[in-house]
Amino acid sequence: MSQLLIRNLEDETIQRLKALAKAHNRSLQGEVKLILEEIARQPDELPLAIAERWQGYFAGRSFSDSTEQVRQDRER
Repeated sequence: MSQLLIRNLEDETIQRLKALAKAHNRSLQGEVKLILEEIARQPDELPLAIAERWQGYFAGRSFSDSTEQVRQDRER
């Protein structure tokens, strides 16, 4: 198995990871390993799902046309 060294993590991040590890009765290393493995196993569809959620959020909304403002700014 390969090893991974992560340097310069924020103290707050370490404290949160330690709290998670303690809550799950795992070592810090075991908790971080599990988190990384779970994230790595997620399907590649995740970015698509996020994009579709934003698309749904903005669906049906109208936005002002800023084309004229951009043209005016370019002419300055």
